[in-house]
Amino acid sequence: MKRLFIFVVIMNTQPIGIFDSGIGGTSIFKEIHTLLPNEHCIYLADSKNAPYGDKPASQILQLSIKNTKLLLDKGCKLIVVGCNTATTNAIAYLRANYNLPFIGIEPAIKPAALNTKTKTIGILATKGTLSSHLFHKTSDLYASGIKVIEQVGEGIVPLIESGKLHSDEMKELLTSYLQPMLKEHIDYLVLGCTHYPYLIPMLKKMLPKDVSIIDSGLAVAKQTKAILEKHHLLNEEKSSPSIKLYSNGSLDILNTILNHQFETAYLDF
Repeated sequence: MKRLFIFVVIMNTQPIGIFDSGIGGTSIFKEIHTLLPNEHCIYLADSKNAPYGDKPASQILQLSIKNTKLLLDKGCKLIVVGCNTATTNAIAYLRANYNLPFIGIEPAIKPAALNTKTKTIGILATKGTLSSHLFHKTSDLYASGIKVIEQVGEGIVPLIESGKLHSDEMKELLTSYLQPMLKEHIDYLVLGCTHYPYLIPMLKKMLPKDVSIIDSGLAVAKQTKAILEKHHLLNEEKSSPSIKLYSNGSLDILNTILNHQFETAYLDF
């Protein structure tokens, strides 16, 4: 019994792992860190392979496996697939082949479909997410009778990854994507990529006040907490957590997006 107790304590203090095709998943990391401040975290920004959204499903799967193995080598007790495209294309395989909990991320179609007054919602996501079986299954389940305007956000992730979040180029790109949705009278815009929450301040200036923006960050953090509780993996220690954020791309972009709040390091993976 004593050995079992020690094992459980060790498991509880192991880190949460999060990976994404770059810096976008830091929007998820920040929600998790806010809700679960005691938890140790390891974040992988696979920036040299960003974006995942325009890659074939087989390559997305291989990249997800690579990231998962690295996080397992670092002792993670739970892995958050902090990427909509990786979730929709790889999480079923990861759950079937690795013996630990995985948290996935999907566009928040359900709350938008349940609350829309105009019966028309917009979804801005990557090609990899919008073309996936899991996305269409979720859309069919929750958005029956709702007009869904899908828009591939081509070019958005590379601009964010290259530090051009607030550029005129980004504004022009978003304008071209939003105009068709607004003509159809959407009242909800669902952000289907973890990079996109960083666009919210700009989107709020561009959208009418009666259009609500939804992303999955808080819901993912709550689900992470629920799964940790279910498996008795919550870290009850009150000491300062270890937060490690790795990128195989530019650390300048990662530090800027995080306001230099956390320590980052280059890792070739």
